[in-house]
Amino acid sequence: MKVQESLFIQRKKPLLKKLLDMLLEQYPYASILTEDAKSGNYSVSRKNMSVGEGERGTSRGFVVKVSDGKHYAEYSFNQISEENLEGICDHIRELVESSDKIMPEGLCESEYHVPAGEETAFCDSTDYEIDPEVLGDDAILAHLAAIKEKGLAFSDKILDCQVMGNYQKYTKLFLSGNQSSGNCMMEQNVMWMTGILFFVAAKGEEFKTYFRTYSNLGGAEVLSQIDADIEECAKVVLELLDSESVIPGEYDCICSPDVTGMIVHEAFGHGVEMDMFVKKRAQAEQYVGERVASDLVTMHDGAAAASEVATYYFDDEGTMAHDTTVIEKGILKRGISDLQSALVLGTEPTGNGRRESFRRKAYTRMTNTFFEGGSDTMEEMIASIQYGFLLENPRSGMEDPKNWGIQCMVNIAREIRDGKLTGKIFSPIVLTGYVPDLLKSISMMSENVHLGGSGMCGKGYKEWVKVSDGGPYIKAKIRLG
Repeated sequence: MKVQESLFIQRKKPLLKKLLDMLLEQYPYASILTEDAKSGNYSVSRKNMSVGEGERGTSRGFVVKVSDGKHYAEYSFNQISEENLEGICDHIRELVESSDKIMPEGLCESEYHVPAGEETAFCDSTDYEIDPEVLGDDAILAHLAAIKEKGLAFSDKILDCQVMGNYQKYTKLFLSGNQSSGNCMMEQNVMWMTGILFFVAAKGEEFKTYFRTYSNLGGAEVLSQIDADIEECAKVVLELLDSESVIPGEYDCICSPDVTGMIVHEAFGHGVEMDMFVKKRAQAEQYVGERVASDLVTMHDGAAAASEVATYYFDDEGTMAHDTTVIEKGILKRGISDLQSALVLGTEPTGNGRRESFRRKAYTRMTNTFFEGGSDTMEEMIASIQYGFLLENPRSGMEDPKNWGIQCMVNIAREIRDGKLTGKIFSPIVLTGYVPDLLKSISMMSENVHLGGSGMCGKGYKEWVKVSDGGPYIKAKIRLG
């Protein structure tokens, strides 16, 4: 089934078209982004059960953007009627006229060109099997509660089994016009849903946790994936109770697809966001066209590059979604950008201009970020290691795009000795290094690629957007501690 258009936006379309026409009488370029988003959060644990709207995922409002040929101005609001159209235009006029007066001393002014326009009409929707709104809160909570009970019953060493779900359904309408060309009207209707299975176990004074995540571009059908993993996840958290600390050093490592995804996101995702190029905060700008990784590495980002939670048809500035090849066979080809950064840098925007909501500005943001697969098998990769580790279950990561440093937390390192898994586990693990050294050391890649999108990515004043990342299993030299 297809996600349906917002009735709210349907009713407001005539007013929005009228507002656009009024703005185009005064400015060579104008656009209006309208969003109507609803989300739901669900959580069940031993002691608690909760349901509610997601604070960040539920919003309804508008962003107007205009250009006088030199400046851009934005104005966001959440009410529109026939009576306040003139008032909206007045507010925008005041913003544009005041822009010359608010430039801080010592800063120079960039001149933006009006983007070329063409008459466009676009409308599309993503697919789903089970609408969480139709399924209902009670049914979702009952499903999660049944999973929790199975998890708790597995062992008396398991202190808690928390199960969470989150969905967002949104419609975005983008209207734009250029005085020298026709108007553009684009609409998209999208839904995604995620789940998390989280275990806590104890043995004496020792506490360990383990979680597994689930995501899809769709609806509540994702919840059925959790049921099949209860026993395996319970066994892993119990294994962790016997884990040891790793001896710091550099090792041959195999990264599971979710660890690969964390490396992709932190190591080169943020580093190639081109608004950082504008601010001279990313070293990657100096290496476009240069080797930054092994020949095996080809990296993509784009809302059109995969079907996951960060998939959409056009971004929040009206640029169609792309599949951008960031690294091709080890060579850094280009970064990803929003419209404004592209105008400053003289490049083509890649459809990565994203807002947390209509209340926030657009930044260059990652979408679906991943490495392509290779041709090696897991068996071949493990057999190739005399002593090293299989890294699983990423926790968190940090990067320094100016100096290309990376630091990530991983929950599990499974020991490999003489080409075989020994069954020994080390935890927790800190993964560090200089990004090009790590990526250049990649020597094997599995064929299958997996992406996940249970988390969110923060930037700026901690605006949060949905992202997914992943890749194949990779073998590399990695510093662990």
